[in-house]
Amino acid sequence: MVKFGDLAINGTVNDIAMCGATPLYLSVGLIIEEGFARTDLEKIINDMGTAAEKADVTVVTGDTKVVPKGAVDRIFINTSGIGLIPHSVNVASPNAKAGDRIILSGTIADHGITVLTQREGLSFKTGLKSDTAPLNYMVNELFAVSDNVHVLRDPTRGGVGTALNEIAEKSEIGIKIYEDKIPLKKEVAAACELLGFDPLYLANEGKLLSFVAQEDADAVLSAIRANQYGKDAAVIGEVIADHTGKVFMETRIGGERLLDMLAGEQLPRIC
Repeated sequence: MVKFGDLAINGTVNDIAMCGATPLYLSVGLIIEEGFARTDLEKIINDMGTAAEKADVTVVTGDTKVVPKGAVDRIFINTSGIGLIPHSVNVASPNAKAGDRIILSGTIADHGITVLTQREGLSFKTGLKSDTAPLNYMVNELFAVSDNVHVLRDPTRGGVGTALNEIAEKSEIGIKIYEDKIPLKKEVAAACELLGFDPLYLANEGKLLSFVAQEDADAVLSAIRANQYGKDAAVIGEVIADHTGKVFMETRIGGERLLDMLAGEQLPRIC
């Protein structure tokens, strides 16, 4: 199950939060195909309002265009936003340092596998659903316990594997993660195995990666776990000084696997 209005708001809220900023104001643009059901539009707008209220942001401007039937796939939603970065905060992909611990705020691939199964008309008794959620409160809570948060990233399109590779390249460091530490729901793992997908490369819309100095890792992990969207958080790896620009994963059986950038085309995006 995916709530598109919720996803539209949270996607921009989280993009702002990953810069270390407090999201404040959003714009929403709608491109609507002629004949789009009014009831569906009302649901999307209502879900947007609920999501904005939960994230404590205000939609202050926007635009709507109706285009001929067939010009778009039912509806396109474009959101943008602004926020304020505190003077004490400096998080960016090039800031990872050797010794940093890598914290993942929860289970991976929930969103990606949900979207994929809905597009293909598949159904599972377990009721897969998107993990879309606002992460700005979680970010504020981890900043409250540490001044040594170096990188924040929401592993959306391309998943955790792609996000880690981009950070390793930009920071010019190596990364090692541990397969048995990565949170993954059994039903998501089963769906990925059935369909032939690696959950490390599927999208997430309510999870973050945090690179934190070793001495603050426990405090940040506790702060994330105290948040309603971070109960399954775990330290999944660390930054290493060698193997610059590479990401390695220690497998459950003790081997080592190179995690490369996603090969081929990513799944069609929804956010």
